[in-house]
Amino acid sequence: MKLEDIYQFFENPPPTYLCQELAVCYILYVLVQGESYGTELIQQLENEYPTYRLSDTVLYSAIKFLEDEKAITGYWKKLEGRGRPRRMYQVSPEWQVPAPNLAQLWQDYITRRTN
Repeated sequence: MKLEDIYQFFENPPPTYLCQELAVCYILYVLVQGESYGTELIQQLENEYPTYRLSDTVLYSAIKFLEDEKAITGYWKKLEGRGRPRRMYQVSPEWQVPAPNLAQLWQDYITRRTN
């Protein structure tokens, strides 16, 4: 390591990968606004929050957790301009109240981290 490396780190820090707890709240944050699919969730995170990343492994384990909790439901949908059908996810009717509360945790986390 050189002194320049320290300055370079702070000028261009590496992305922070979401843990499963953050991923659950982020997924609900997006799905409260409308349906989405896995790859879109990852791309949206990178576009809206460039310093954060979400691995496929964490994403799909968080989705599995949410499905097991009956918080979200998934279905197959053919999207315009896409080759194969995508597995779309949406907040389940019984989670219309608790989902925004967990989504707010994501917003609070991001706000604290950027201030």
